[in-house]
Order: sequence, then C-alpha cells, then structure tokens
Amino acid sequence: MTTRREMLQQAGLGFGFVALASMLAEESSASGPLAAKEPHFPARAERVIFLFMKGGPSQVDTFEYKPLLQRDHGKPLPFPKPKVTFSATGNLLASPWKFRPYGECGHQVSDLFPHVAQHVDDICFLHSVHGTNPAHGGAALKLHTGSDNFVRPSMGSWVSYGLGTENAALPAFITICPTLAHGGLNNWNSAFLPVHHQGMALGNASVAAQDAKVGHIKNPKWPVAQQRRQLDFLQELNQDHLAAVSDSGVLESRIHSYELAFRMQTAMPEIQDIAGETEATRKLYGLDDSVTEDFGRQCLMARRFAERGVRFIQVTHSDNKVQWDQHGDLLNGHTEKAAEVDKPIAGLLHDLKARGLLDSTLVMWSGEFGRTPTAQSTDGRDHNPWGFTMWLAGGGVKPGFSYGATDDYGFYAERDKMHIHDFHATLLALLGLDHKKLTYPHGGREFRLTDVFGNVADSIFA
Repeated sequence: MTTRREMLQQAGLGFGFVALASMLAEESSASGPLAAKEPHFPARAERVIFLFMKGGPSQVDTFEYKPLLQRDHGKPLPFPKPKVTFSATGNLLASPWKFRPYGECGHQVSDLFPHVAQHVDDICFLHSVHGTNPAHGGAALKLHTGSDNFVRPSMGSWVSYGLGTENAALPAFITICPTLAHGGLNNWNSAFLPVHHQGMALGNASVAAQDAKVGHIKNPKWPVAQQRRQLDFLQELNQDHLAAVSDSGVLESRIHSYELAFRMQTAMPEIQDIAGETEATRKLYGLDDSVTEDFGRQCLMARRFAERGVRFIQVTHSDNKVQWDQHGDLLNGHTEKAAEVDKPIAGLLHDLKARGLLDSTLVMWSGEFGRTPTAQSTDGRDHNPWGFTMWLAGGGVKPGFSYGATDDYGFYAERDKMHIHDFHATLLALLGLDHKKLTYPHGGREFRLTDVFGNVADSIFA
C-alpha cells in the first residue's frame, strides 16, 4: 500500500516543494487541512474583518437616534426594566451628543463618529440585535462563539473550518491585540474543531499594535535551507507515524503547524512591515496622530492580511483603562474611545473600497452588548444585551440600509429582532455557508455555531 508520504513524493509535491513554492510566490493557494473549500452556495463575501469594541458602546449615543429619549430626559422609563440587570439604573438619560443625518440614505449618526458618518451609504445598520447575558464575559463569549456558558469554537474558527484559507503561508484566522479578559483565549479558540482552525493572536490588548509580532519568527542560528532539510526529515518521521495511528487529527494539525510556521518566516515579516505604505495611506488610517495611531495600525494590518487571503481577521479596541464600559463619566469616556477608532475605521472602509476589496470583504462592527437608555448614577449607563446596534459594510449587504429597531427609548429590540444566533446564521450565509450544514461531530452529537437556533436575515442582502 502506498503511504501518504510516498504518494506526495511520487506526485512531485513533497513538503519541501510545497514550502519552496509558497516562499517564491507572494500568495499561493493553501493545501492540506487548510486548503480553500467551496462554499455551500455562491458567496457574497470571501472574508471577514471584525472590529470588536470591547466593553459595550452605547447604541443610543452612536448610531441609533432616539428623539423621545432626548425629550424625556430625567423621566422614569415608561415600561418595566429587565428582571435581571447587571446593576441598578434610574431615570432616562438623554444623549449628550447631537445626531445629524448623513449621506443619501440620511442615516442619523452622533457627533462621536464624524468620519464613519461619511460612509453611511456603504453601511448596513442592524438596530435590533439582542443577546441574553448582561455580564461582559458571558456576552463576549456569546458573540464570539454562540455560547455564554460552554467552551465552543469561535466564529473565526468555524469560518476557517468551512472555507479554509487562500494563502498557504498565513493562518486562516488572525486576531490582532485581543483582550485577555472576559473569556480571553476562548473567544478565538477552536475548541473541539481541529486545532489548525485556532485563531493566531498577534500581541494582546496590553501590547502596542506596533509591537504585536509573531514570537521567534526568525531563526538566528540556522539558515532557511538547513531548516528546510531538518523539517523534511521530521516530516518523514511524522508521516510514517501518521500512517500507523488510527486517530490522525492531532498529528496532522501538528504537521501542518510546523509547515505553516516555516512559511510564515517569509510571509509574516513582509506583511507587518508597513514601510512601503504611502504617507497618504498612513494619514488615512490616523498613523500620524498619537490618539489614532494604535488602532489605525491594527486596521491597516487587517487590510494587509485581507488582501493576502486571510479568511477572518479580528481587531480589538481595548486597553487596561476605560474601554467602552462607561458606568459613569459617559461623556468623557465615550468621547475618548470614539476619537481613537473613528478615523481608522473610516480609513479602512475608504481603503478597502478604493482597492476594490470592499465588495468581497464583510466588515462588521460591534461590542459584546449595548448600554441602557436609563442612567447609572447621574452620568453613566449600564450593560444592555436586550437591544443594541451592530453594523456591516461591504460583503454583499445592502448599503445605506437600516434593519430592525429598538423601542422608542432604545432599551429592547422590538422590530425585526435579531438574536446573536440569527446574526451568526446571517454572517455564515453571506460567506456562502448554510449554518445548518456547517456541523462537526463531537461528544456524540453534531455541533454548529448556531447550536439548534438561528434564522438568516436575508432581507439585508444586496
């Protein structure tokens, strides 16, 4: 019987040849466990960039204007509050920011986001998203994995599992400066999916974006040719072992990880070196301003990874200070956080569109939940998973479109309600994946990102 190693060698596609080919080409099709797969049906988007606003930005202070909230400032909420809340709140708190209509669609955006507001005609606003957990950890896990109380694969891992990658020299799923709090690794882990679908973290929230590098990316001791010979020998041993074991999944993932690490020595430093970017591009992302430089670099890296075939890229806006979690001092806190991300996000949308990438790239913006229209203390807002705003751009969604709504004050999702499971089903559908068919056997049952729930909101499709 011919072994897998012999078959590869006889076909002229041994590991050495595959690695050499990927090093000679800037971009190459992946083979092995991360080979690109055909979607279940024609896809509207090929990849995802997830802009995660850690802490929970307020929907009623950013992208969902509520005239009655402004009118009834200081009055009691005219209907019952949730039975379970994170902390107590009082009367209604009007937004301290003015809202203005923008673009041909006339969508109202607050003065917190003057740069993103210029792109409303490319954005699809989802105003009726809701979850179940008012705590940061549970809500973040729900958003990332579909479960707030079990360890489950993240949505990036499911996308990698369903579609693979288009570049053999890069992971399918990369997360830039992720937070280590409130779920940490579990927010980008592969859980019971094969480990090669795990998200690769570049730095973390306490590391400056310019320092978020792959550790030990260069081997100062051995030249590349010697590393290649050494790895070839190791792979021969591993292939012989692979043929003799019944459960080969873990070993196959390990073999893949060695090959990917070798190829990344060439690909990753080149991508993370932004010296070739023009001064205009740097200014577009806000790299010339200390306020926007850090998140701007993350967004620029996301574009560079996207154009090289990475399937799912997450960038996280988080730090060890205020984040978006304004239980008090809402005015100063949200002003500071929005100033750090507004220009970089607008720059990313502009750059993707100018390069012809926006149509094939789904950009999503969200926190783990929103905030209450009622006041905590006198100048803050509590956690609100019962109704909040996300938005999408590019990737086959209707531009300049608003889907759903919360009640008149912005507390509960009310019209065209979209649960997190519904959002995940819709996200996968935009990528050409049927959430009911994207399953993986584990523990005696078939699992999926949406568990046993999820309805696709196809009315947002362009």
